[in-house]
Amino acid sequence: MSAEQILSNARLVTADRVFLGSVVMRDGLIADVAEGLSRLPQAQDLNGDFLLPGLVELHTDNLEKHMTPRPGVDWPSRSAVLSHDAQIIAAGITTVFDAISIGDVNPKGNRMQKLPAMLEAISSASDAGLTRAEHRLHLRCELCHPDTLSVFRDLVEHPLVQLVSVMDHSPGQRQFVMESKYREYYMGKYHLTTTQMEEFIVLQKANSREYSTRYRAAIVEHCLARGLSVASHDDATLAHVEESARYGMTIAEFPTTAEAARGSQQNGMKVLMGAPNIVRGGSHSGNVAAADLAAEGLLDILSSDYYPASLLQAAFALAAQSERVDLAEAIRMVSLAPARAAGLIDRGEIAPGLRADLVQARSQDGLPVVQQVWRQAKRMF
Repeated sequence: MSAEQILSNARLVTADRVFLGSVVMRDGLIADVAEGLSRLPQAQDLNGDFLLPGLVELHTDNLEKHMTPRPGVDWPSRSAVLSHDAQIIAAGITTVFDAISIGDVNPKGNRMQKLPAMLEAISSASDAGLTRAEHRLHLRCELCHPDTLSVFRDLVEHPLVQLVSVMDHSPGQRQFVMESKYREYYMGKYHLTTTQMEEFIVLQKANSREYSTRYRAAIVEHCLARGLSVASHDDATLAHVEESARYGMTIAEFPTTAEAARGSQQNGMKVLMGAPNIVRGGSHSGNVAAADLAAEGLLDILSSDYYPASLLQAAFALAAQSERVDLAEAIRMVSLAPARAAGLIDRGEIAPGLRADLVQARSQDGLPVVQQVWRQAKRMF
């Protein structure tokens, strides 16, 4: 039996309130939660800092930045995973769904060639006990790529796969309903000439017409049969939402309009938005702001997307700025809500019987600074 640990004098953020209290950890689980200070001499004094449930991240592309730190530079895969993992745990994230992109929309990219190495590195590092956060896999399926369905079928049986999203990033719809924004984004990101951009647009539109509808149906059917959570992506209209709902999707990633977010909730889908959207004060693509959705009660889950530290920062910022969302609710958006949406019922909340995944954070002028992180009662940071 593992030794008992007591954390005391902390502002506990539970699922519904914040109060000064203590937590007892035993055998990797939360054994007790109590108001007030512990009188036991072995209790660790957290000096009034916040004690939060470990954050649960459903959608992050952060690993890719470590795999390819510069254009044309391929970093050793296990080293990349461990660097990514260190950044994740330092952000207070104890469960992370690493997003693996199937279908490369970069005409100069080699994402598809890197997939086997990425999966092997994540799996082997986790199996060897080298990672500090718990890693799961999120397959992001780009429907307008000819090879997406075959690669999906090759990867979906991997034991770490627990979440799948389907998306169509072709121009003129969804995230890029304004084709000018599409041109601006891809020409800037991938350094395309005007001629290359025109050829790319024609190809992407043709591929979308050819593959998108039938690939979406096939992928979702396979996921539901296997019991995997499925997310839509960039739904912009009520028609998009109703299509996603008919397919049985349960998460709406990054709806681009308030109409789509509202329709998603009405159809039983959890609305997920980017934490950087909160921190930056809006969408980089000109779509609906996450804070505006929160003000209308249309925001359920936050994701760090491309910047791990944004997850906790956004939760504190939202609680400070919103008249509707308090800190307990904001923390639910980065812990309990994503855990449940992904089918994880053993974590995401400070409550007896759940995993002792915990984060000590100190607020410095409103910015949360992570002090310690525990996963299953073992200190990881």
